[in-house]
Amino acid sequence: MEYKPLPVGVDNFEMLVTNGYYFIDKTKLIQELLDKKGLVTLFTRPRRFGKTLNMSMLQYFFEDARDRNSVKHDNAYLFEGLQIMQAGEKYLSHMGQYPVINLSLKSGKQPDFKMSYEALREEIAREYTRHDFVCQGNALLSNEKEKYIRILEQTGERGEYNTSLQFLSQCLEKYYGKKAIILVDEYDVPLENAFMRGFYNEMIDFIRSLFESALKTNSSLEFAVITGCLRISKESIFTGMNNLEMISILNKNYDEYFGFTGEEVRKICADYKLEHKYDLMKQWYDGYVFGRANIYNPWSIIRFIKDLKADEDEFPSSYWANTSSNSIVRKMIERADEDTKEEIEALIEGKSIEKPIHEDITYDEVYKTMDNLWNFMFFTGYFKKVSERMDDKTKQLFIELMIPNEEVKYIFRTKILSWFQEKIEERDLSLLYTALVNKDVLVFEEELNALLLETISFNDAYESFYHGFVAGALSKMKGYIVKSNREGGSGRSDLFVKPVTRRKAAFVIEFKVAKNFDDLEKMADEAIRQIEERNYATELHDDGYREVIKYGIAFFGKDCLIKIKEYLY
Repeated sequence: MEYKPLPVGVDNFEMLVTNGYYFIDKTKLIQELLDKKGLVTLFTRPRRFGKTLNMSMLQYFFEDARDRNSVKHDNAYLFEGLQIMQAGEKYLSHMGQYPVINLSLKSGKQPDFKMSYEALREEIAREYTRHDFVCQGNALLSNEKEKYIRILEQTGERGEYNTSLQFLSQCLEKYYGKKAIILVDEYDVPLENAFMRGFYNEMIDFIRSLFESALKTNSSLEFAVITGCLRISKESIFTGMNNLEMISILNKNYDEYFGFTGEEVRKICADYKLEHKYDLMKQWYDGYVFGRANIYNPWSIIRFIKDLKADEDEFPSSYWANTSSNSIVRKMIERADEDTKEEIEALIEGKSIEKPIHEDITYDEVYKTMDNLWNFMFFTGYFKKVSERMDDKTKQLFIELMIPNEEVKYIFRTKILSWFQEKIEERDLSLLYTALVNKDVLVFEEELNALLLETISFNDAYESFYHGFVAGALSKMKGYIVKSNREGGSGRSDLFVKPVTRRKAAFVIEFKVAKNFDDLEKMADEAIRQIEERNYATELHDDGYREVIKYGIAFFGKDCLIKIKEYLY
C-alpha cells in the first residue's frame, strides 16, 4: 500500500497540498477568526506546534493573489474537500478577496543588532518585492513609488523601515481598494535572541515602532494575526493597543487549531496502519492542555510515524528536544536553590507543583525571579496545566503544573543530568580521588554525598543514574583509566578504575539502590558480595594487577553508604 508522504518540516500550505502531503485539516480556524472578528489576534503556542503552517493557510485563503504582472490567480483549489468549504457562503465570500502581508521575523535571530536588523529589513523588502506590481499604473503618487522602491531595494532610511508595514498596507489599499490583512509569524524570536545576545533594548524599539504603526494607528488594516511563543506584555511592544486579543494556551478560544487532538492522532495511526502504536504515542507526545483541548505535539507525532514506517520497532525519540531551545532549562538549573531542586525532582517523579501564573512578561524579566522562569517554561511547552485556582485575596492565578509526557521528561532527565555533570567536573575533586586511592571510606563517602547534594536525584533513580554520576566524577583522575560495564568473571562489573602502572591497586566498584535509608548498609554489603560471587575482579587480575580494592556503594536519594574489601592476589 502506498502512503501519503509525511510533511516533516513543510510549513507552506500550497506546497503541502499540491505535493500530496498528509494533512490534518485545521481550516475551521478561518471560520472562527471570521466569527470572532478580532482586529489584532496574537496566538502564543510552543515551538513546532503548526503556527507557521496555519499562517500560510490563512494567506492562501484570504489573499487576492497576483503575479508580478498583477495577473490574478485563484487559490480556491487548495481548499477542495477541506472543512472550510462546507462552512457556507458567509465565510467563502472572503476567499481571495484581500491584499495580504505575510511576514516572518524568525530570520532576526542573529549575533548582533546590525545583522538582526539587516535580516529583518531583507524580509520586509522581500514582501515589498512580492507586491511590486502596486507601483504599476497611477494608484501610487510618484513620491510613494520612490519610497516603495527604496524600501524594496533596502536603501531606505531607518525610520522608513520602522513604519514599513503600515506604508505597505496603505499602498495595497490604494491599489486594491481594500484594506490589508497583516500576518506576522514568530514575532518574539528576534526579541528572545536579542535578550540572550545583549541588544534587547535596540530590538524592542524597532519591533515596537513596526507594530505600533501597522497595528495600532493603521486605517488600512482589515485585521492582523500574530504568532509567537510568549505573550509579551503590552507595555513593551503593544503599548496602548486596546484592539489586541491575546490567545495563550490558557484561552478557551481556538484551542484545537495548533497541535493534534487525540482523535486526529488516532486517524493518523489508522491511515498508516499503526493503530498498535497509539498508546506509545500518547505516553510520549500527549499531555498538553490548550484551553479545554487535550493536545499532542504535532512535530513529534509526524517524525515518529515517519520513523515507524521505516522500521516498526523504532523506539520513540525526543524530537522536540532537538528543535526547541533548551537554554531556558539550563538557566533554571544554574539558578536553582534547594527548594527549586526539590520541585524539579518532584516533577521528574511525575508529581505536580503549584506556581503563580501571569501571562504578561518581558524577556528582560524572565530571569529576574524563579516564578518568571516557571511562567516562561509553562507557556513554552515544558509543563501542562493540571488545575487552576484564583487566590481570593490577591486575585492571583495559581496553576498546578506537571511535565506533560515522556518526551519532555527525557529533556529534563538528560539535559539536567548532563549540566549537573558539567558543574561537577568543574569542581576540585582531588579529595574524592585521594580518598578512593587511600581507601579512606569516610572521606570518600563524605565527598560523594556533597556532590549528590548539588545534583538532582530521583526517587525512581536507577543504578545507571548513579553509575553515570560516579563514573563522570572519577573520569578526570590523573594516572587512572575509568572503564564502565566491562565483562569480568561471570557477569558485568559496574566500574573499573585502573592505574596506568600495575604497581598500584586497581578498583572494582559496584552500585546498588536501596529502597529506603535503613537498607543502605545491607545493599552496600550486597554490592561487595556480588563482586565476589561473580568474580568481577578476574579481568583486573588477568591484566596483571596484583592488588584489587572492592567498593560497594549503596544509594538512597542523595545519601550514600560505602563498604570496602581489599584483595591481594
